[in-house]
Amino acid sequence: MANLVTSLCCVVLAAVVVAYAQRRSQLVARNQYERMGSDVTMQCGSLDNDASVSWKVNGTDVKAQHRLEGPRLVLNEVDLGHNGLYSCFQNPHGERRDTIYLHIGIPPRDPTVTCRSNTYPKGFYCSWHQLHPTYIPTTFEVDVQHNQRSLEVQKDPDHKNRCRVRFPEVFSSYPYKVNVTAVNALGKASTTISFEESSIVKPDPPERVTATPIRFNARRLEVSWQSPATWPDIDNFPLKYFLRYRPLIREQWQHVELSDSTSHTITDAYAGKEYIIQVAAKDTEIGTWSDWSVAVHATPWIEDPLPITSTTEVDFPTETKTSPIPSSNAPQKAEPPVGRAARLLTFFSPLLLGMLLLFM
Repeated sequence: MANLVTSLCCVVLAAVVVAYAQRRSQLVARNQYERMGSDVTMQCGSLDNDASVSWKVNGTDVKAQHRLEGPRLVLNEVDLGHNGLYSCFQNPHGERRDTIYLHIGIPPRDPTVTCRSNTYPKGFYCSWHQLHPTYIPTTFEVDVQHNQRSLEVQKDPDHKNRCRVRFPEVFSSYPYKVNVTAVNALGKASTTISFEESSIVKPDPPERVTATPIRFNARRLEVSWQSPATWPDIDNFPLKYFLRYRPLIREQWQHVELSDSTSHTITDAYAGKEYIIQVAAKDTEIGTWSDWSVAVHATPWIEDPLPITSTTEVDFPTETKTSPIPSSNAPQKAEPPVGRAARLLTFFSPLLLGMLLLFM
Protein backbone atom coordinates (compact mmCIF):
# COMPACT_ATOMS: atom_id res chain seq x y z
CA MET A 1 0.00 0.00 0.00
CA ALA A 2 2.83 2.36 0.89
CA ASN A 3 4.53 1.65 -2.41
CA LEU A 4 1.30 2.44 -4.30
CA VAL A 5 0.94 5.79 -2.54
CA THR A 6 4.56 6.63 -3.22
CA SER A 7 4.14 5.81 -6.90
CA LEU A 8 1.03 7.95 -7.19
CA CYS A 9 2.83 10.87 -5.53
CA CYS A 10 5.71 10.55 -7.96
CA VAL A 11 3.33 10.56 -10.93
CA VAL A 12 1.51 13.63 -9.67
CA LEU A 13 4.80 15.43 -8.97
CA ALA A 14 6.10 14.62 -12.44
CA ALA A 15 2.92 15.97 -14.02
CA VAL A 16 3.21 19.17 -12.01
CA VAL A 17 6.85 19.58 -13.05
CA VAL A 18 6.02 19.03 -16.73
CA ALA A 19 3.12 21.47 -16.59
CA TYR A 20 5.29 24.08 -14.86
CA ALA A 21 8.08 23.60 -17.38
CA GLN A 22 5.65 24.02 -20.28
CA ARG A 23 4.17 27.13 -18.74
CA ARG A 24 7.62 28.51 -18.01
CA SER A 25 8.77 27.90 -21.57
CA GLN A 26 5.73 29.77 -22.83
CA LEU A 27 6.39 32.78 -20.62
CA VAL A 28 10.11 33.16 -21.38
CA ALA A 29 10.48 35.42 -24.44
CA ARG A 30 11.80 33.68 -27.53
CA ASN A 31 13.49 35.45 -30.43
CA GLN A 32 12.00 35.57 -33.90
CA TYR A 33 14.00 37.09 -36.78
CA GLU A 34 12.25 38.27 -39.93
CA ARG A 35 13.29 39.94 -43.18
CA MET A 36 12.47 43.62 -43.62
CA GLY A 37 9.55 44.20 -46.01
CA SER A 38 8.04 40.74 -45.59
CA ASP A 39 4.74 39.63 -44.03
CA VAL A 40 5.36 38.08 -40.60
CA THR A 41 3.29 35.47 -38.77
CA MET A 42 3.69 34.89 -35.02
CA GLN A 43 2.18 31.80 -33.39
CA CYS A 44 0.80 31.99 -29.87
CA GLY A 45 2.42 28.97 -28.29
CA SER A 46 0.85 25.62 -29.19
CA LEU A 47 -2.79 26.73 -29.07
CA ASP A 48 -5.25 25.12 -31.47
CA ASN A 49 -6.38 26.87 -34.63
CA ASP A 50 -9.77 27.70 -33.14
CA ALA A 51 -8.34 29.38 -30.05
CA SER A 52 -9.25 33.01 -29.47
CA VAL A 53 -6.35 35.25 -28.43
CA SER A 54 -5.43 38.92 -28.15
CA TRP A 55 -1.97 40.46 -28.68
CA LYS A 56 0.03 43.30 -27.17
CA VAL A 57 3.41 44.78 -28.14
CA ASN A 58 5.60 46.33 -25.45
CA GLY A 59 2.59 46.21 -23.13
CA THR A 60 0.11 48.06 -25.37
CA ASP A 61 -2.36 47.05 -28.08
CA VAL A 62 -0.92 46.30 -31.51
CA LYS A 63 -1.59 49.37 -33.65
CA ALA A 64 0.39 48.44 -36.76
CA GLN A 65 -1.39 47.02 -39.76
CA HIS A 66 -2.17 43.40 -38.88
CA ARG A 67 -4.77 40.65 -38.87
CA LEU A 68 -5.65 37.77 -36.52
CA GLU A 69 -5.94 34.19 -37.70
CA GLY A 70 -6.93 32.18 -34.63
CA PRO A 71 -3.84 31.99 -32.38
CA ARG A 72 -1.68 33.72 -35.02
CA LEU A 73 -0.81 37.40 -35.51
CA VAL A 74 0.06 38.47 -39.06
CA LEU A 75 1.97 41.74 -39.61
CA ASN A 76 2.15 43.20 -43.11
CA GLU A 77 5.38 44.54 -44.73
CA VAL A 78 7.36 44.85 -41.51
CA ASP A 79 10.07 47.44 -40.96
CA LEU A 80 12.26 48.48 -38.03
CA GLY A 81 9.23 50.05 -36.34
CA HIS A 82 7.80 46.55 -35.78
CA ASN A 83 10.67 45.53 -33.48
CA GLY A 84 9.46 44.80 -29.98
CA LEU A 85 8.23 42.36 -27.36
CA TYR A 86 4.93 40.72 -28.38
CA SER A 87 2.70 38.89 -25.89
CA CYS A 88 -0.46 36.85 -26.57
CA PHE A 89 -3.33 36.24 -24.14
CA GLN A 90 -5.96 33.53 -24.38
CA ASN A 91 -9.56 34.68 -24.15
CA PRO A 92 -11.82 34.95 -22.23
CA HIS A 93 -9.72 35.07 -19.04
CA GLY A 94 -6.75 36.92 -20.54
CA GLU A 95 -4.14 34.41 -19.48
CA ARG A 96 -0.75 35.08 -21.08
CA ARG A 97 0.33 32.12 -23.20
CA ASP A 98 3.42 33.21 -25.11
CA THR A 99 6.01 36.00 -25.47
CA ILE A 100 8.02 36.69 -28.62
CA TYR A 101 10.79 39.22 -29.22
CA LEU A 102 10.55 40.22 -32.88
CA HIS A 103 13.74 41.35 -34.65
CA ILE A 104 13.53 42.89 -38.13
CA GLY A 105 16.64 42.89 -40.33
CA ILE A 106 18.16 41.89 -43.64
CA PRO A 107 20.49 39.05 -44.66
CA PRO A 108 24.20 39.94 -44.89
CA ARG A 109 25.82 40.89 -48.15
CA ASP A 110 29.31 39.99 -49.32
CA PRO A 111 31.70 41.59 -46.82
CA THR A 112 34.54 43.87 -47.90
CA VAL A 113 37.88 42.28 -46.94
CA THR A 114 41.39 43.81 -46.85
CA CYS A 115 44.68 42.37 -45.60
CA ARG A 116 47.89 44.18 -44.67
CA SER A 117 51.25 43.51 -43.03
CA ASN A 118 52.49 46.36 -40.85
CA THR A 119 54.66 43.98 -38.75
CA TYR A 120 56.60 42.32 -41.56
CA PRO A 121 57.99 39.65 -41.44
CA LYS A 122 56.10 38.51 -38.32
CA GLY A 123 52.63 38.36 -39.82
CA PHE A 124 49.65 40.21 -41.24
CA TYR A 125 46.11 41.13 -40.29
CA CYS A 126 42.82 41.06 -42.19
CA SER A 127 39.81 43.27 -41.53
CA TRP A 128 36.29 43.25 -42.92
CA HIS A 129 33.04 45.14 -42.76
CA GLN A 130 29.55 45.25 -44.23
CA LEU A 131 28.82 48.06 -46.65
CA HIS A 132 25.16 48.01 -45.54
CA PRO A 133 23.79 47.43 -42.02
CA THR A 134 21.87 44.22 -41.27
CA TYR A 135 20.13 45.58 -38.12
CA ILE A 136 20.43 42.18 -36.42
CA PRO A 137 23.47 40.42 -34.88
CA THR A 138 25.90 39.26 -37.56
CA THR A 139 29.01 37.14 -36.97
CA PHE A 140 31.97 36.44 -39.24
CA GLU A 141 33.83 33.23 -39.94
CA VAL A 142 37.41 33.49 -41.24
CA ASP A 143 39.48 30.86 -43.01
CA VAL A 144 43.06 31.43 -44.25
CA GLN A 145 44.78 28.98 -46.61
CA HIS A 146 48.44 28.83 -47.65
CA ASN A 147 50.11 26.09 -49.65
CA GLN A 148 47.04 23.85 -49.27
CA ARG A 149 46.83 24.08 -45.49
CA SER A 150 44.79 26.15 -43.05
CA LEU A 151 46.58 28.70 -40.91
CA GLU A 152 45.72 29.62 -37.34
CA VAL A 153 43.58 32.72 -37.10
CA GLN A 154 43.72 34.87 -33.95
CA LYS A 155 40.88 37.31 -33.29
CA ASP A 156 42.11 40.80 -32.53
CA PRO A 157 41.20 41.71 -28.92
CA ASP A 158 40.83 45.42 -29.78
CA HIS A 159 38.99 45.22 -33.10
CA LYS A 160 35.84 43.14 -33.48
CA ASN A 161 36.18 42.75 -37.25
CA ARG A 162 39.89 41.99 -37.43
CA CYS A 163 42.12 38.94 -37.10
CA ARG A 164 45.88 38.30 -37.13
CA VAL A 165 47.80 35.57 -38.94
CA ARG A 166 51.48 34.64 -38.62
CA PHE A 167 53.55 34.16 -41.75
CA PRO A 168 54.37 30.45 -41.88
CA GLU A 169 57.51 31.28 -43.89
CA VAL A 170 59.26 34.38 -45.22
CA PHE A 171 59.72 35.06 -48.94
CA SER A 172 57.10 32.45 -49.81
CA SER A 173 56.08 32.18 -53.46
CA TYR A 174 52.73 30.58 -52.60
CA PRO A 175 49.73 32.92 -52.50
CA TYR A 176 47.49 33.35 -49.48
CA LYS A 177 43.72 32.86 -49.75
CA VAL A 178 41.42 34.46 -47.18
CA ASN A 179 37.70 33.69 -46.98
CA VAL A 180 35.36 35.72 -44.72
CA THR A 181 31.73 34.61 -44.32
CA ALA A 182 29.10 36.86 -42.74
CA VAL A 183 26.33 34.93 -40.96
CA ASN A 184 23.10 36.00 -39.28
CA ALA A 185 19.67 34.49 -38.60
CA LEU A 186 18.44 35.44 -42.08
CA GLY A 187 21.29 34.14 -44.23
CA LYS A 188 25.01 34.21 -45.03
CA ALA A 189 27.37 35.71 -47.62
CA SER A 190 31.11 35.33 -48.17
CA THR A 191 34.08 36.98 -49.88
CA THR A 192 37.40 35.36 -50.87
CA ILE A 193 40.58 37.29 -51.73
CA SER A 194 43.97 36.00 -52.80
CA PHE A 195 47.34 37.77 -52.58
CA GLU A 196 51.09 37.31 -52.45
CA GLU A 197 53.11 38.13 -49.39
CA SER A 198 54.97 41.07 -50.94
CA SER A 199 51.83 42.90 -52.08
CA ILE A 200 50.37 43.50 -48.59
CA VAL A 201 53.47 44.89 -46.85
CA LYS A 202 52.68 48.44 -45.73
CA PRO A 203 54.35 49.98 -42.66
CA ASP A 204 52.65 52.33 -40.26
CA PRO A 205 53.60 56.04 -40.61
CA PRO A 206 56.84 57.32 -39.05
CA GLU A 207 56.52 58.64 -35.51
CA ARG A 208 57.66 61.66 -33.51
CA VAL A 209 58.28 63.90 -36.48
CA THR A 210 59.90 67.19 -35.47
CA ALA A 211 61.03 70.26 -37.42
CA THR A 212 63.47 72.73 -35.89
CA PRO A 213 64.70 76.07 -37.26
CA ILE A 214 68.49 76.47 -37.65
CA ARG A 215 69.85 79.51 -35.89
CA PHE A 216 71.19 82.29 -38.09
CA ASN A 217 69.87 80.58 -41.24
CA ALA A 218 66.56 81.92 -42.49
CA ARG A 219 66.03 79.24 -45.19
CA ARG A 220 66.70 75.99 -43.35
CA LEU A 221 64.68 73.56 -41.23
CA GLU A 222 66.07 70.44 -39.57
CA VAL A 223 63.52 67.59 -39.79
CA SER A 224 63.84 64.31 -37.86
CA TRP A 225 61.60 61.31 -37.12
CA GLN A 226 61.56 57.75 -35.81
CA SER A 227 60.65 54.52 -37.58
CA PRO A 228 57.21 53.13 -36.64
CA ALA A 229 57.28 51.16 -33.38
CA THR A 230 55.21 48.37 -34.98
CA TRP A 231 57.99 47.56 -37.47
CA PRO A 232 59.74 44.68 -35.65
CA ASP A 233 63.18 44.34 -37.31
CA ILE A 234 64.48 47.61 -38.69
CA ASP A 235 68.06 46.25 -38.98
CA ASN A 236 67.30 43.28 -41.23
CA PHE A 237 64.30 44.84 -42.97
CA PRO A 238 65.22 48.54 -43.29
CA LEU A 239 62.80 51.24 -44.34
CA LYS A 240 63.18 54.13 -46.71
CA TYR A 241 61.35 57.41 -46.27
CA PHE A 242 59.57 60.03 -48.30
CA LEU A 243 59.49 63.61 -47.02
CA ARG A 244 57.09 66.25 -48.27
CA TYR A 245 56.86 69.89 -47.23
CA ARG A 246 55.29 73.15 -48.36
CA PRO A 247 54.68 76.65 -47.05
CA LEU A 248 51.13 77.32 -45.97
CA ILE A 249 50.86 80.06 -48.59
CA ARG A 250 51.23 77.50 -51.42
CA GLU A 251 49.39 74.31 -52.40
CA GLN A 252 52.26 72.55 -54.18
CA TRP A 253 54.37 70.06 -52.19
CA GLN A 254 58.09 69.52 -52.51
CA HIS A 255 59.36 65.95 -52.10
CA VAL A 256 62.56 64.26 -51.00
CA GLU A 257 63.15 60.46 -51.01
CA LEU A 258 65.72 59.19 -48.50
CA SER A 259 67.34 55.75 -48.42
CA ASP A 260 67.49 54.95 -44.71
CA SER A 261 68.13 58.24 -42.93
CA THR A 262 65.72 59.47 -40.27
CA SER A 263 66.58 63.15 -40.68
CA HIS A 264 66.85 65.74 -43.42
CA THR A 265 67.73 69.42 -43.68
CA ILE A 266 65.43 71.56 -45.81
CA THR A 267 67.62 74.20 -47.46
CA ASP A 268 65.19 76.04 -49.74
CA ALA A 269 62.55 77.26 -47.32
CA TYR A 270 61.03 80.69 -47.71
CA ALA A 271 62.31 83.01 -45.03
CA GLY A 272 59.72 83.77 -42.38
CA LYS A 273 57.03 81.48 -43.84
CA GLU A 274 55.32 78.75 -41.83
CA TYR A 275 55.78 75.22 -43.25
CA ILE A 276 53.77 72.00 -43.00
CA ILE A 277 55.83 68.78 -43.05
CA GLN A 278 54.96 65.03 -43.28
CA VAL A 279 56.88 61.78 -43.73
CA ALA A 280 55.95 58.32 -45.13
CA ALA A 281 57.80 54.99 -44.89
CA LYS A 282 58.22 51.87 -47.05
CA ASP A 283 60.19 48.64 -47.00
CA THR A 284 63.25 49.11 -49.20
CA GLU A 285 62.33 46.21 -51.50
CA ILE A 286 58.65 45.23 -51.35
CA GLY A 287 55.23 46.57 -50.49
CA THR A 288 53.73 50.03 -50.65
CA TRP A 289 54.21 53.38 -48.94
CA SER A 290 52.65 53.99 -45.56
CA ASP A 291 50.10 56.69 -44.91
CA TRP A 292 51.50 60.14 -44.17
CA SER A 293 52.59 60.92 -40.64
CA VAL A 294 50.85 63.47 -38.47
CA ALA A 295 51.63 66.90 -39.90
CA VAL A 296 54.01 69.21 -38.04
CA HIS A 297 54.37 72.95 -38.48
CA ALA A 298 57.58 74.99 -38.30
CA THR A 299 58.96 78.38 -39.37
CA PRO A 300 62.61 79.02 -40.32
CA TRP A 301 64.75 81.11 -38.02
CA ILE A 302 63.82 84.76 -37.85
CA GLU A 303 66.42 87.27 -36.72
CA ASP A 304 65.57 88.63 -33.33
CA PRO A 305 64.78 92.33 -33.51
CA LEU A 306 66.95 94.68 -31.51
CA PRO A 307 65.51 95.17 -28.07
CA ILE A 308 63.63 98.39 -27.55
CA THR A 309 65.05 100.04 -24.42
CA SER A 310 63.08 102.66 -22.56
CA THR A 311 65.37 105.63 -21.81
CA THR A 312 64.53 109.05 -20.26
CA GLU A 313 66.42 111.84 -21.95
CA VAL A 314 67.09 115.01 -19.86
CA ASP A 315 66.46 118.13 -21.89
CA PHE A 316 68.89 120.80 -20.74
CA PRO A 317 67.55 124.33 -21.35
CA THR A 318 69.47 126.36 -23.90
CA GLU A 319 70.08 130.07 -23.42
CA THR A 320 67.73 132.17 -25.45
CA LYS A 321 67.42 135.93 -25.45
CA THR A 322 63.84 136.88 -25.08
CA SER A 323 62.29 140.28 -24.51
CA PRO A 324 60.74 140.61 -21.07
CA ILE A 325 57.01 140.81 -20.96
CA PRO A 326 56.08 144.43 -20.32
CA SER A 327 54.27 145.12 -17.10
CA SER A 328 51.19 147.25 -16.89
CA ASN A 329 53.35 150.17 -15.52
CA ALA A 330 55.88 150.01 -18.27
CA PRO A 331 56.05 153.10 -20.52
CA GLN A 332 54.43 152.89 -23.93
CA LYS A 333 56.50 152.88 -27.06
CA ALA A 334 57.99 156.43 -27.69
CA GLU A 335 57.10 158.42 -30.77
CA PRO A 336 59.86 158.96 -33.29
CA PRO A 337 61.94 162.13 -32.48
CA VAL A 338 60.86 165.54 -34.07
CA GLY A 339 63.45 168.08 -35.38
CA ARG A 340 63.84 171.75 -34.21
CA ALA A 341 62.66 173.27 -37.45
CA ALA A 342 59.55 171.20 -37.31
CA ARG A 343 58.88 172.39 -33.76
CA LEU A 344 59.26 176.10 -34.74
CA LEU A 345 56.93 175.66 -37.70
CA THR A 346 54.38 174.09 -35.44
CA PHE A 347 54.68 177.00 -32.94
CA PHE A 348 54.36 179.92 -35.53
CA SER A 349 51.80 178.42 -37.87
CA PRO A 350 48.74 179.98 -36.12
CA LEU A 351 50.37 183.47 -36.18
CA LEU A 352 51.18 183.35 -39.87
CA LEU A 353 47.67 182.24 -40.63
CA GLY A 354 46.23 185.31 -38.81
CA MET A 355 48.46 187.84 -40.65
CA LEU A 356 47.43 186.41 -43.98
CA LEU A 357 43.78 186.94 -43.08
CA LEU A 358 44.44 190.75 -42.20
CA PHE A 359 46.01 191.54 -45.54
CA MET A 360 43.27 189.98 -47.52
